[in-house]
Amino acid sequence: MVEFKETITTLQELREVVAPPSEFVIAKEVNRFDDYCRDFICRSPFVLIASSDGEGSIDISPKGDPPGFVQVLDDRTLAIPDRLGNHRADTFVNVVRHPFVGLIFMIPGTKNTLRVRGRATIVRDEDLRSSMEVKGSVPDLALVVELTTAYFHCAKCIIRSGLWSIDGVVEKDADDLLLAEAMVKHGELPITVEQMQEIILNDEAERLY
Repeated sequence: MVEFKETITTLQELREVVAPPSEFVIAKEVNRFDDYCRDFICRSPFVLIASSDGEGSIDISPKGDPPGFVQVLDDRTLAIPDRLGNHRADTFVNVVRHPFVGLIFMIPGTKNTLRVRGRATIVRDEDLRSSMEVKGSVPDLALVVELTTAYFHCAKCIIRSGLWSIDGVVEKDADDLLLAEAMVKHGELPITVEQMQEIILNDEAERLY
């Protein structure tokens, strides 16, 4: 592990380097989903979910579907369907232990993001799950989040990263093989990269819903 000579360990030390936020930044937090939040969530096809087991282990899980897949149920509540995945269920395992989550909603081509904090519950109510049906597939679970705070995040990180710029797109062939190569190497799997790639492509084609 790399050792560092200068580290910050107290809030006072932090604020000596990073000035306190302005009143405008603090005031932008809201405790309900207003029309601006609802519109952004409705147009978002992608959300990142941060969760914790409460003992220091953190996970961030991406979720994606057609725009509007996250339902705003009322001014304080939203619901996210769980689609087919790898069965790790890291978010759900964490929520069982420690129900607080953080979300970042993104819209391709849009510089701003919406951040949400709240308390999550794993829900199996049939009426809710049925309303999330896509291509004949009803999710087995939904993650319902009761809002604590929400606010729009400024665009600087998106601008700096060039996230939506065509110049930053990775070569398709290299990108397609990245997961297969990593899985074979990290898992020390007794199969070739090509065999792993075939499994991945079949999974993408047959197990979206």
